[in-house]
Order: sequence, then C-alpha cells, then structure tokens
Amino acid sequence: MKYFDTHCHLDFQQFEIDRDYVIKRAKQENVEYILNVGTGIESSRKVIEISEKYDFIYASCGIHPLDVSDYKIEDLKEIEKLVRNKKVIAIGETGLDYYYSKENKEKQKDFFIAQVEIAGKYNLPLIIHQRESKNDLIEIIERIKLPEKIVFHCFGGDIELAQYCKEKNFYISFTGILTFKNAKNVKEVVKIYPIEKIMVETDAPFLTPHPFRGKRNEPFMVKYIIQEIKNLKNMEKVDDIIFNNSLKFFNLGGDG
Repeated sequence: MKYFDTHCHLDFQQFEIDRDYVIKRAKQENVEYILNVGTGIESSRKVIEISEKYDFIYASCGIHPLDVSDYKIEDLKEIEKLVRNKKVIAIGETGLDYYYSKENKEKQKDFFIAQVEIAGKYNLPLIIHQRESKNDLIEIIERIKLPEKIVFHCFGGDIELAQYCKEKNFYISFTGILTFKNAKNVKEVVKIYPIEKIMVETDAPFLTPHPFRGKRNEPFMVKYIIQEIKNLKNMEKVDDIIFNNSLKFFNLGGDG
C-alpha cells in the first residue's frame, strides 16, 4: 500500500523538536509523497526549505485567509516568486474563513482572488480552505476564471457544497474528521462523492484521526482515513485509486 498525504503543516512549531523523525516514520509507514502547505510568506519559504531536504516532500505556497491581516496585497508578489521553485506544485492554502474572522471579509476575498490568478498564471492546482463562507466562495468562483484543478481541502460534511463541487468536477479531500463517531454528514459525503475525485490528508498537526485522538497528528496516520473511506464505500482498491488521484491532481504522474 502507498499513501499520499496531500496536506500537512510540517513547518509548524509542533514539529520543531522531532521533524526529521516524523518524516522518517511517515516514509517507513509507506507514505510515498507529502505535500507541505504554506499559510503565509515565511511559512511558504519554510515548506520549500523542508521539501528541498527530502525528495518525496513537495511544497504549496499561499496566504491562509486567517493570516491575511498580517499582509498587504502587494506581498503576494513574494508568493509569486516562491512558486517558481521546482518543488512547489500547488497554490494555497487560500480561501475564506468566517468562523474565526468575519471583520476582514473583503480582504480575504481580495487575497483569494489574487491567489486564484497566480494559480492560473502558473498552471498550478489550487487548494481551497472554506469555513462558514460557502455562499461568498461560490459567488466568487462563479464569476472569475479558475485554474484547471481545484481541491476543497479538509472537507467538512456540507452535502450542499459537496453537490456543488461534484457538479463543478472539483476534487475534495478528507481528514481525520472522517473517523470521528459524530461525523455523520462528512461520512455521507464520502458515500455520494465520486471516488475518482477524492483525496486524503492529515492536516497535521491538527485533526488527529481515531484511534490517536488527543495526540499530535502526523503524516503516517493518513492510512486511517483511507481505511474509513474503504469501509464507507465498501470498495476494493480504494487506496490505489486515491493514491493515483493525488498523483494526477498534483501533476506527479498517475493514470489518465
């Protein structure tokens, strides 16, 4: 079995003490690829730095909606410089988050639109973060030119949004939330969503899957999310399909 953790944050403080060990353990547990996702300019620099130390780790650069208050829109020129690095294979994470921050909605929208444009300019996949901002996000998506490949990361179980993503042919990615007993809505989304458009991620160090809840999340735990999808889909070769989906989405190979 081979796994691809398509979204984690190994640059975060939680991994400062034992980052190399965490990465080694992931490789030992058949994690063939890791995408380390930036959340700001310094974070994006650091994910590139980590990716350059390991051939199976790649980077995504972007400014997270909850971090836009720290930047000016002109600062995205630095993100655009960083994406020219050969280890950068995506833009993001970007998007809208009204759960934690409602006072800067317009600034979040401006940063999101600008990063969509960067993804299109460099023909890179776009990683979207969405929390309690579905209507505004859809309104923007409907009126601007999008890059070819889009994934809604950390999909949270909104059936209506899942149907919209399905119509738009977007990918969606599931986290350890899927393994939680009370995650009924997200489990229903897995059942209805096309397997060819599903990816998995840890979002480490957050959202640790069962049976490790309460501990720090790590890339090796991505297999527990795959297992839950297998159970819900009642399908064979789910791990192979999802691994191939991820390679294809991030232009690292894969069938089709």
